Parts: sequence; structure tokens; C-alpha cells
Amino acid sequence: MSAPSIKENSSIEKKAASFDARQEVQQIDDVTNLNIKLANPLAGISHEQLIADAEEFAISHDLGHLVEEFKKGALVAQDPTNFENISLLTEDDKAILRRELTNRWDQPAMLYYLVILCSVAACVQGMDESVINGANLFFAPQFGLDQAIGRNQWLLGLVNSAPYLCCAFIGCWLTDPLNRYFGRRGAIFVSATLSALTCVWQGVTNSWPHLFIARFVLGLGIGPKSATVPVYAAECAPAPIRGALVMMWQMWTAFGIMLGYVADLVLYKVPNKPHITGLNWRLMLASAGLPAFALMAQVYFCPESPRWLMSKGRYDKAYDSLARLRRSPLQAARDLYYIHVCLEAEAELTQNRNRFFELFTVPRNRRATLASLIVMFLQQFCGVNVIAYYSSTIFTQASFTEIQALLASWGFGAVNWAFAFPAVWTIDTFGRRNLLLTTFPLMAVFLLMTGFAFWIPADSQARLAVVALGIYLFGVAYSPGEGPVPFTYSAEAFPLYVRDIGMSLATAWLWFFNFVVAITFPRLLGAFKPQGAFGWYAGWNLIGFVLILLFVPETKSLSLEELDQVFSVPTHIHAAYQLKALPHNIKKYIFRMKVDPLPPLYEHEGAVGEKHYAPGGVGAA
Repeated sequence: MSAPSIKENSSIEKKAASFDARQEVQQIDDVTNLNIKLANPLAGISHEQLIADAEEFAISHDLGHLVEEFKKGALVAQDPTNFENISLLTEDDKAILRRELTNRWDQPAMLYYLVILCSVAACVQGMDESVINGANLFFAPQFGLDQAIGRNQWLLGLVNSAPYLCCAFIGCWLTDPLNRYFGRRGAIFVSATLSALTCVWQGVTNSWPHLFIARFVLGLGIGPKSATVPVYAAECAPAPIRGALVMMWQMWTAFGIMLGYVADLVLYKVPNKPHITGLNWRLMLASAGLPAFALMAQVYFCPESPRWLMSKGRYDKAYDSLARLRRSPLQAARDLYYIHVCLEAEAELTQNRNRFFELFTVPRNRRATLASLIVMFLQQFCGVNVIAYYSSTIFTQASFTEIQALLASWGFGAVNWAFAFPAVWTIDTFGRRNLLLTTFPLMAVFLLMTGFAFWIPADSQARLAVVALGIYLFGVAYSPGEGPVPFTYSAEAFPLYVRDIGMSLATAWLWFFNFVVAITFPRLLGAFKPQGAFGWYAGWNLIGFVLILLFVPETKSLSLEELDQVFSVPTHIHAAYQLKALPHNIKKYIFRMKVDPLPPLYEHEGAVGEKHYAPGGVGAA
């Protein structure tokens, strides 16, 4: 047989390309149909059929005594905005649903107790991160780590960053098996136990390698806890206040960071005892174990995540959990049934597939992964943790005394915590994305201000004032924006079937770059001086603004299931729309010009999850 001619080859290639294109279009259509189904699984079902399905569901899951509640709940779940016209609902039912819209903070005491639990877990996290700040002033010289030597700068960074190295490569990846076998509460208990014991271990170390090992093991507690607690809060909270409740993680992490500085101050002057050198820094590191023990005692008084219970087929327990977290049986039945139908739709896609690969191969998941990794990366490279871990070192270089440096560090912790409070009200109204876009440019300006202040003569009081002011203003900008948003965003962005593995990836990514920041900053400070070091992170804040603008969609005020359609908008369509919206919004909100309104990227109308967006349609990224 003769070889095909060049013309024949060209024809074959065109046919192959056409076939590949048709396949891609078909794959896009398949994903599009799936995402619409996930986002709106009850759309198009007649009321009679829906009532029959709800009755069958209740009876088959040992909830037959709640048949009437599930009938009403299914109808409300199909169209939450139309409950006034559902004849099956009583006036009392409608009053409950009206109050849910008008008084979103009127929630059961158990929901707020769960928030307290998550806040204590966050305090553990914050203290684990910040007590090392004051301890650096003492263990480094005791263990022979003279900071005038480049090698010792790297070693100090290695000891400081040890927990985050463990989180990135081991700790966070324990999240999925711990959650699978022990549930959300069990994973929190195990991680809190590890945190408590290793905090005590740090206090009895006798060399920098020993301290490095103890802090590395601490990462086994930090990693699973940081991945599980925000997901636990997100799965238990109602959609209208989910952002505010999940962001408590970061707000109370900031409080824990402040408590760590308080511990450093209180224990600063503790004298050595016979046969105990460095008792002050040992107690500083061990003090972080106290809230961990409190967390261990508290966790099993809270209900388990209803979504986790349903994933295990324990629907009766899931209802009991929701009943403790909602004001009425109707709301609990509505949420349980809606989660159920979304899980059923997900199950059609996920059978016999690799969940980790689907974070990147399913377009909806890939966009959530990209957005989550961006906000997690930027939480480290915005520069906040160089201040959290090394502020005492920075302030001493600005000519503060050691005790003044610790007091100034405590001031940063107090600012960081206090200015997280506005996000409680704005994260679900102003939105996650808008908070980030507003605060990133401000953080860049304040970091430049801090770094450039080191050109002021060292003997001038102005240098002390401007360095402290720049760091505090940075905390003011960071706390309501890049502080609370990343963990909130990552906890809600992924669909349930990949939520554990997605959150594991997001937190591992965050802790890896936390490790990079912690290990490099002492050497960066030595090589670039404060001006260059702070300028480096200011540049990353400007890059962060662009990344948020193009690749991070808004997620406020939607149920975890409804977010599927938001992440169905192709990346290139989202980015193109935002590039058009940026100059429009600058003209409108900064220069106060009158401009024609832009059509919304997506709208939410009618049935649950029904969305329309412009320009363009659903397709592959």
C-alpha cells in the first residue's frame, strides 16, 4: 500500500481535529448538564411528584414520623422565594420562613455553641503560631544560633517553619482519612490532642534539632485541625450567615495570636530555676497547649456535621443534628432533603473515580481549586506571617528594646483581632471578593511605608513611630479581608464529594507557603534589609489584586450546593467580564462618574440554583 500524500495527510488531520472538537463539545455539554442538575436538582418536578418523593424518602430513611414536615420542606426547597404561595404551609410555617429572611442572626443556641467550639480551635491555632515570636529572642542564643551568621538565619527559619513543613506534606493529608473514619468532631479531637501534647514537648527540648522535631510533630495537629474546623462550620451553618460564622476561624485565630503575644509578655521575666535554663521561653511554647486541652473537653458536646452523617447513610442522625442547629423541624427537613437530592445527583458522577484528579479534570472543581489555591497562597505571600512570627525581631531592628518589641507585637495582635470584627457583617453583604479587592492595594501601600521607614535615622523617634504605624495599618487592612476570606472561601468552594480532599489540598498549599515564608524571612531580612524584604511582599500584594480580579468568583449568601452553578461559569468568561467591569467600577465608585450599569455576570432567579449569566454560556475553561 502506498503512503498517503501530503494532501491526504492534511485531510486526515482535519478530520481528527474535527472529531476531537466534537468530543470536547460533548464533554462540555455533559459537564454543563451535570452542573445544572446539581445546582437545581428539584427544578421541573411537579408538586404531586415532589410530595410523593419526599414521603418515600422520609419512610425509607426511618423518618416516617416526619412525613408532613418533609413534604413541606421539599416544596420550599424547590422554590425558597415562593413559600407564600405554597398551600401546604400553615401560617406558622410561613412566619418561620419570613423570620429566617428578616432576622438572619436569630439562630438556636447550639449553633452559637458550635461557633464557640470553632473559635477555641482557632485560638489553639493562633497561639501555636505566635508564641514562637517571643521565644525566638531566647532559645536562639541559648542554642548557639547567632543571627549575625547567614547559616544560623536559615536554621532559625527552619525551626520556626517546622510545623508548616509537616502540615504541607503530612498533616493536611491526614484530614481525609481522619474525617472519613472519625467524623468532623473526631478529627478535631485527635488534632487537638496532638497539639496539646506537642506544645508541652516543645518546652522540654534541649537543642535546636530537638526543638525542630517537636515543632515538626506539632504540624500533625495543626494541619488536620485547620482543614476540618472551617469545613465543619460551613456544613453546619445556614447559607445567609455561613460566611460570618466560618470566618470566626480567622477572627479567633487572630485572637489566639494576640494571646500568644500576651503569654510572651507575661512570661518574659520568668527567671531560670536550678537545672532549668530558659524557663521563660519554655513556658511560652508550652502555654499554647492550654486552649488545646479545653478544645478536647468541649468537642463532643456539639452535634456532628449533618452532611458528613448523610454521606455515611445515617439520615436519622443527620436530621437530629440539623434539628439542633435550626429553629424549626420544617427548616431541618427542608435542608436535609435538599442536601439529599444534591448528594444523589453527585453520586451519578462520582462512582469509581479518583477524587483528587477530579479536582483538576472536572471544570467546576478545577475553578474552585484554582480560586482556593490563589486565596490560600496570597494569605502567606501578603506578608502577614513575617510580622506574626518575626515582629519582635523587626521591632528590635527598628531600635525598640526587647520588652518594647514584645509590647509592640502585642499591639499588632490586638489590631489584627479587633479589625476582624467588621468582616462579621461585611463578608456576607459586601462579599468575599470585594473585601479582597479593596484591601490588597492598601496592604501593599502600608508594607512599603513600613519598609521605607528604615531609611529614617536609627536614633530618631520618627523611625519607631512610622515602623509601628505601618505595621498596625497593615493589620487594619489585612484583618477584614485576606485574614478571614481564604479559609471561609476554601471551606465552601468544593462540592461535598471532594470537599475533604479539596480542603486538604488548599490547606497543604497554604502551610507549604507558610513554611516558605517562615524559613526564608530571617535570611531575606539579612540579605535585602527591611526595605527590600517589605518591598518584596508589597509587590505580591499588587499581583494578588490582579489574581483575585480575574480568577476568584463571589460566593456570598449561596448554599453550598448552589455554588456549583457559580463555578460553572468558564474562567475566560469570568476574567473577560471582570476586565470590563474594573474601569467601569473605578469610574463609578472612585471618580463618582455617571456610567451605564453593566449586565450582571450571573443572577439568581426562581427555583433553587437557577442562574443566568452574561456574557456567554457554560463551557470549558
